[in-house]
Amino acid sequence: MAQLWINNISISFGGPMVLDGASLQIEPGERIGLLGRNGSGKSTLIKLLEGSIPPDKGEIVIDKNVRISVMPQDIDDLQGNVYDVIASGGQEHLDLLHVYHDLTLRMSKNDDQSLLNKMEQVQNQLEAAGAWQFHQQVETVISRVGLDDNVEFRLLSAGLKRRVLLARALVYDPDILLLDEPTNHLDIDSILWLEEFLQNYDKTIMFVTHDRTFLQKISTRIVEIDRGKLFSFSCNYATYLERRQAMQEAEESQWQAFDKKLAKEEVWVRQGIKARRTRNEGRVRALQVMREERARRRERDGNVKLTVSEARRSGKLVVETDKISFAYADKIIIDSFSTRIMRGDRVGIIGPNGSGKTTLIKVLLGELPVAGGTLRLGTNIAIAYFDQLRAQFDERKSLRDNVADGNDTVFINGVPRHVVGYLQDFLFPPAQIQSPVQSLSGGEKNRMLLAKLFCTSSNVLVLDEPTNDLDVETLELLEDRLLEYSGTILLVSHDRTFLNNVVTSTIVLEGEGRMQEYVGGYDDWLRQRVEIKEALPKEVKGKKEKQPREKSKLSFKELKEREELPCKIEKMEKEKARLMELLNSPDLYKTNNPARLLDINNQLAVLEADLETAYNRWDELEELATKFAGI
Repeated sequence: MAQLWINNISISFGGPMVLDGASLQIEPGERIGLLGRNGSGKSTLIKLLEGSIPPDKGEIVIDKNVRISVMPQDIDDLQGNVYDVIASGGQEHLDLLHVYHDLTLRMSKNDDQSLLNKMEQVQNQLEAAGAWQFHQQVETVISRVGLDDNVEFRLLSAGLKRRVLLARALVYDPDILLLDEPTNHLDIDSILWLEEFLQNYDKTIMFVTHDRTFLQKISTRIVEIDRGKLFSFSCNYATYLERRQAMQEAEESQWQAFDKKLAKEEVWVRQGIKARRTRNEGRVRALQVMREERARRRERDGNVKLTVSEARRSGKLVVETDKISFAYADKIIIDSFSTRIMRGDRVGIIGPNGSGKTTLIKVLLGELPVAGGTLRLGTNIAIAYFDQLRAQFDERKSLRDNVADGNDTVFINGVPRHVVGYLQDFLFPPAQIQSPVQSLSGGEKNRMLLAKLFCTSSNVLVLDEPTNDLDVETLELLEDRLLEYSGTILLVSHDRTFLNNVVTSTIVLEGEGRMQEYVGGYDDWLRQRVEIKEALPKEVKGKKEKQPREKSKLSFKELKEREELPCKIEKMEKEKARLMELLNSPDLYKTNNPARLLDINNQLAVLEADLETAYNRWDELEELATKFAGI
């Protein structure tokens, strides 16, 4: 029997309908991943289900025995210790327990009969209100999620604060648990803990997330909000992607057939009086119905158009370190770390929150001096730093002023673009471009940061948690653009899928200043870590090893890259030939279009850099393959 029914609900906030006749049924024990583009209405649906806002039309029917709790997206600056925050949902119980605790302390110092009488009164109130049982439930939940109930909430890390909010949602033993972006700002260890907890949780869960690995591991059903409607897919995330693709292709085909028929009928009706004869009135009425149906159609939102502005390429060496160290006071952040980052490398950096990932980046870029060892930076380095842009934005100024610094144009690879058109590529409508930044959602702010970043000419991109609040489609486009970027990338992220798809190596911060670099992405690191442990002698198994064993074969990712590179190089060579032909064509100079000429020259420069990188990578892989073949 269903726990909750959403029946034909609609809601808007003065603009287009956020939900428009949406319906859904939720069954016990389901783990539902709620997806949709930024601004599609996911958080609105969560608020409707928890009852904090009513729908404009329709109804939400909840079984009378069903309890619902919510873990919100935002972490408020809550006061009190862990126990107080978790128990704050039952404030009347918490107040009585505080009174009883205060009386107990006073009785221990003064054996007064009036205090004893007061304690008996409070005890009776506690029993009548069921506060004793509530206290036991709070203690049980605190133990279950692994928290210390006496620690001040404000002193906790972001990951532990998320645990406290989860515990607060669990304290009433809800039948339906609603989670809004539960993995945001969590490190990988915290995400893994949450995954295990939810996999063992036996109640119904609906969660909003853009973490694709989390979706694949947790969800048993996907519900997507698309143009105001709710579409349900009873499958895991990977199968949902296949089904959604087929559904979109079928919709496109139907629309094309409909539009073709409509165009034909419009030609017919313009023929004049013949279309108005009595025997054709039915056809005219049918045409009117088709016009109305076409007017009601809601097109799918467009995709963000990402173009990265690249500076003149850097030297082959970007940064080289030899046993560098760095510390804050007595805390060691980097302890004897060596690495070499070459032009075109895409390096991921992972580790627990507070372990020093951002500090490592600043040291590698020369912004912080090393305490020991040597660091050498390459030549012609032009850095665009995603995280630093956050501090540069003025929340009171408009998108336009923040992105273009008050100018009307931005330059992408030397070609001027009007700022309004450029921001529309990032899905900002003209009316919103003059809005203050403080009015934007989290996803919109991150899109704005990317817009600012990508119009900054660079050959080194530094991305510190760029994926928070971005929808899946934008994440996939960002991955594609980063793979096409010919410069060097330093990427801090807890998004495991993003790391797997983008980086060529991963620096892992292992605690107490220990750092180790592994070939490949997150999954490659997990595999190599297991291989290292299995290769250790019995007497040291289970202990942390600083250095991995030397590679003896190409990884799966490297084998695939080696297989695909010749085809990729061939395509680039053909494109280079096409651009050279354009540049040698007299027709290009007859048009007197310097912007077009500059654009072609920039394309050719980027392509030649990409070709050199591809050839170097091909030589490197061939050399490794030959080496391993002889082992």
